[in-house]
Amino acid sequence: MSSPLSKPQIIAHIQKSLNYTVFDSKWIPCSAKFVCLGNFARGTGVLQIYEVQHGEAQLIKEVEKAKPIKCGTFGASSLQQRHIATGDFDGNLHIWNLEAPDVPVYTTKAHKEIVNSIDGVGGLGIGDGAPEIVTGSRDGTVKVWDPRQKDLPVANMEPVEGETKRDCWTVAFGNAFNDQDRCVCAGYDNGDIKLFDLRNMSLRWETNIKNGVCCVEFDRKDINMNKLVATSLEGKFHVFDTRTQHPTKGFASVSEKAHKATIWQVRHLPQNRDIFMTAGGAGNLHLWKYEYPAQRSKKDSDGADVGVAGSVNLLQNATLSTQPIASLDWSPDKQGLCVCSGFDQTVRVLIVTKLNVA
Repeated sequence: MSSPLSKPQIIAHIQKSLNYTVFDSKWIPCSAKFVCLGNFARGTGVLQIYEVQHGEAQLIKEVEKAKPIKCGTFGASSLQQRHIATGDFDGNLHIWNLEAPDVPVYTTKAHKEIVNSIDGVGGLGIGDGAPEIVTGSRDGTVKVWDPRQKDLPVANMEPVEGETKRDCWTVAFGNAFNDQDRCVCAGYDNGDIKLFDLRNMSLRWETNIKNGVCCVEFDRKDINMNKLVATSLEGKFHVFDTRTQHPTKGFASVSEKAHKATIWQVRHLPQNRDIFMTAGGAGNLHLWKYEYPAQRSKKDSDGADVGVAGSVNLLQNATLSTQPIASLDWSPDKQGLCVCSGFDQTVRVLIVTKLNVA
């Protein structure tokens, strides 16, 4: 039997109380700094930059913005620039140079309502093709933006005339393994998950997981689609094997009831795509490892390939707060380092140990 100390441990290294509601926190690539995004009680937005020094998080910059900021991504920026793209409560998409964050370097009115979720690809050396940003909004639309092109999205996925607009809670890029292929996955408040193929501008696959979809993420953006995790309101998450798509059955999946409350986020470890962390509404984190089946696909009675789902093992869990942990981001550079923030107005830097033996 392995001793408990041989398992990965989740250690709260730094805790910092904030004087505002924090919605998102992100590591700045190639640095010991992170960004916090949120809103002050007076209704304005805030962007803060912290640097980890001598076991403390030092505030090095704070900028107040007109509208509360909901989400951010570095995914469409170069490693040299490291500009952050943000979505706000007024439907705006802004890109900020963190060296001079007073005026955005790019701005567009992306949506009629709040931007709930944002993701980027084609920057940071991750994913082939153009640098692009995807936004998902309460107005029911999912739009893809190229920062080199002003005001018009390069793709707009919206409900057809007469169809009910569903609140889009989460978006993620995937399948960007060459210059032509790219997918966007979107999750909605009614449990719908839709996979859009940007190369063919078509809906490639859809399913419904019976509960509002809080977060979707591919295990890697820059490979031929491998796995997709979707988390939901009732404490359940689903892992879809996206390598094999059956013409009628779609993707094989395994689901796990993990948290007692909403699972707000899932984030895959940058250094190992089979390890991921889920962040829950009861202030807890769960660290998981996906185990592949002996065979990932088999033939059905018609001779078509059908996927075989694997299993998930819980490696570790930790309770950090009594309030939901709404954002989580692994450091792309240092394995096991992550930042998370919650509705207790606290940002935490965590160290997760022994990930290489998990």
